[in-house]
This record gives sequence, structure tokens and C-alpha cells, in this order.
Amino acid sequence: MAHSITQGETIVAIATAIVPQQGSVGIVRLSGATAVAIAKALFRALGQQPWESHRILYGHICHPQTQQVIDEALLLLMLTPRSYTREDVVEFHCHGGIMAVQQVQQLCIAQGARLAQPGEFTLRAFLNGRLDLTQAEGIADLVGAQSPQAAQAALAGLQGRLMQPIQTLRSACLDMLAEVEARIDFEEDLPPLDEPAICQQLTDALAEVRRILDTAHQGELLRSGLKVAIVGRPNVGKSSLLNAWSRCDRAIVTDLPGTTRDVVESQLVVGGIPVQVLDTAGIRDAADQVERMGIERSRQAAQSADLVLLTLDAAAGWTAEDQRLYDTVKHRPLIFVVNKLDLVDSSSLPTLPDSALPVVYTAAAQNQGIEALEQTILKTVQADNLSAANLDLAINQRQAAALARAQAALEQVQETINNQLPLDFWTIDLRIAIQALGEITGNEITESMLDEIFSRFCIGK
Repeated sequence: MAHSITQGETIVAIATAIVPQQGSVGIVRLSGATAVAIAKALFRALGQQPWESHRILYGHICHPQTQQVIDEALLLLMLTPRSYTREDVVEFHCHGGIMAVQQVQQLCIAQGARLAQPGEFTLRAFLNGRLDLTQAEGIADLVGAQSPQAAQAALAGLQGRLMQPIQTLRSACLDMLAEVEARIDFEEDLPPLDEPAICQQLTDALAEVRRILDTAHQGELLRSGLKVAIVGRPNVGKSSLLNAWSRCDRAIVTDLPGTTRDVVESQLVVGGIPVQVLDTAGIRDAADQVERMGIERSRQAAQSADLVLLTLDAAAGWTAEDQRLYDTVKHRPLIFVVNKLDLVDSSSLPTLPDSALPVVYTAAAQNQGIEALEQTILKTVQADNLSAANLDLAINQRQAAALARAQAALEQVQETINNQLPLDFWTIDLRIAIQALGEITGNEITESMLDEIFSRFCIGK
């Protein structure tokens, strides 16, 4: 992505999802110096509608040479600086589907616009000072949110709730650096450095850095979700458990062992966390080649899952096969699910090999125990604090890495002070902390870092 060229060109992209025979409206977005000129070349406003900023015009999109009508549409004008990119922005609101929006986009390109790269509209908003980098990433998170809580956390980032404390931290570090450098350059003209005050500022800054870093796990869970694998011997009720949990018949259920031949997936939301549930083939020694392939995929799913639900048959008890399976997954985060509780009485429940691990009792065929399972999952991943009241901050991996560098640098400043090293040594790590904090908000950012961040955006955003 050539950032030095980006702002000098007018870009165009389809800004809505395009699905055949679905979607009533499709939007084509333009941004740049010639956006309005291109719009006037293509759009015929009916009547005497004024071409003014932040007005909606009604009319037809026409081919500029043949005057053939391409679509009946609305046109939105948002002139600089009151636009998303702080450039002139034009949006054609066409009929949904494929053909209309694609034709309009091609006409815009023929008039001199360039097809936008992923995230380029938001990149321009950042480069033009409309957003800081944490707000830009909040937009991407909001578009990709898989739960209401994830959307709320993304919206918090978009509203500047991460930017503000990071900017405050960076300002505090800049103030400390200025105080120290002033004593280096003008030692004879200034009073001695107030070392206790600097130490207190460092302590306060580190406490704030650690507080924000503590939200990294929350952010990762909300953005990426949790991969949960249901594993167990054949015919212990894994597919019934998936169906009861997802409240639909995602998996075929029979009394025949080995019915599930491949990994069946279902997407759920548990306590605000997106959960990918994997119903795996029953693991056993199988002669059938297809079943063997499914069992191997089950083993791989169990090893890659964030959490394993080791499911067993309450009526059959703990078997040698259960023990062999447990030995292969016991190093993973694990919950025992004792299923078919409706077939036994409470006095004959199986004895499990590890009393420290959580246990949930279910009767999946009767839709019993699902709520208890969800609550146990939340406790196991220590996600009870993911309530709406605690979503002011939820940093991503990039932000967490930068904050960790800032934390290490500030801790090194403290060690430098404790070792009574010269002031020049203080400035080295203070600058590293300032650099790391600036990478979070975009005050200190390289072109390659921008490429990496914005390449993950969709084309029209």
C-alpha cells in the first residue's frame, strides 16, 4: 500500500456486501479531490435539487457517453472536512445485488477513480487526523464483531476510551523525559531533579499500563472467540449435546456407534463470547477407512481446541477407553461432561480420575444441563468479568505487544534509578516507552505497520 500516493488520488469501492438476489441497497463510495466531478459526470439529479454537502439527491446514474440509465439511485454528498476521510466523499446508493453496483464502480474507474485497497478509506481518515489508530482498529473490530459484547467493546475503542488513557500515559512519559533532559542540558541553571516525584510518576504509569494490559485476554476472547471440542467414545451423546446446545439438529443422532464421521461445527455465543463448537467423531479403533480419517481429524481438533469437553456415558461409567482418551487430552483445559444422566440414579455416577477438574452432568437428549455447561465454561476460561460494565477497554494483540514493551521500558527506568546510574541512561528507556505507546495511537508508526494493520480491513471500509 503506497501511503505517499494514497491521498492524491480519488478512490472507489463497493461499501456493502454483495450477494446475488439479496440486499435491497448497494453502496458505491468515492473519496478524493475528483469525487464530486465524477459524481456529476454520472448522476442526473431530477428537478432542481441543489448539490450541497450533507444532502441526499434523487435521480439516475447514467453512462456519460451513451446516456443509458444504469440505475435509479440516491446520491449522498459529504464535502471536506465534514466527512469520514476528511476528503470529498460521495456515495451512490443503488439497488442491491451484483450488476448495478459493479457497473457503477466500473464507470467511476473509467472516469479516473482508482479501486480502493483494503481499509484505504479508514487509512485516509487516520492520515488526515479524523481518527487515531485505536479508533481505526475499533472500526475493524466493530465490522467483525460476533457478539453484542464484542460490538460494545469495539464501539468503546471507536469512542476513544483506549486512546485517552494511552495519550495520557504518553504525555506523562514525555513530561518525565523533558524534566530529565533539561537537567542534562541545563544542569547549572535549574534546581535539582525531583527524583521522588519522578519515581512516583513511574509507579503511577506502570500501574496504568498493567491495568490496560489486563484487558488483553478479554479482548482476545471477544474478538477471536473460543474453540471448544466435544470429544469422547462413540455413542456417548456428543452429537445430542451439540444439538441441544445449538438448539438445532446440526448433527445426525442414531444409536449406532460411529455415526459422526467428520468434525461438525456450530457457532454459538456464550456469555458474550463467540464459541466455535466442534462435535468430533467418536474416538476408537476403527476398521473403516472413512471413520479412521474422521477419528484422526477429531484428535487434531482436540489438540487445537481452547477447551475440551470430555464426554462420557453415565450409564456405562468410566471405561478403559475413556481413560485412554483422557490421557491424550488431559494436558488441555478440560471439563468432564457426564451425559445420559436420565438413565441412571445419583448413587451410581461414575468416579472420575481427577476430582479437581470441573464436572457437568447433562441429559442432552432431554435438553438438560446446558445452562450449567455454559456457566462452567465461563468459569473455566475465567471470563466472568466480561460483563457490559467492564468493557471500557479490550486491547488487541498488537496493542498488547506495544504495551508490554512500554511496561518493560518503564520497569528498566526504575531499575536504572535504583542503581543510581546517570540521567542519560534514564532517557534511553523513557524514549522506548514513548515510542511503544505512540505505536498504539499512531503518533509513532511506520509505513510497514500501517500496511499490516489496514490490510486486514475489508475493501470498502
